[in-house]
Amino acid sequence: MSSSTTKPLEKEEVKTGRLPPYNVILENDDHHSMEFVVDVLRKSLGYNEQKACQLMMLAHESGQAIVWTGSKEVAELKLEQMLTFHETRANGQKLGPLGVRIEPAPG
Repeated sequence: MSSSTTKPLEKEEVKTGRLPPYNVILENDDHHSMEFVVDVLRKSLGYNEQKACQLMMLAHESGQAIVWTGSKEVAELKLEQMLTFHETRANGQKLGPLGVRIEPAPG
């Protein structure tokens, strides 16, 4: 009997083509009501009132808030959904959509 030692095959590092996650970022503005911002976050992202309020306040106090992170395609969809909401004031003044953008998540 010959005793041969079998060397394990060296594993090749496989670089998967995973795309980096994208952040959906809500920008603070002084035009839209806080209630409208919370409503948009609830309707477009499915957040409860408490989570939506926290994100709205974060944007209000720091200038912006990351409201969602995930694949680029879904981030683009969330962005589009958020931009479909327009606030109309009681006096008939129409405000455009919220300030929202997407960008690659750092890391």
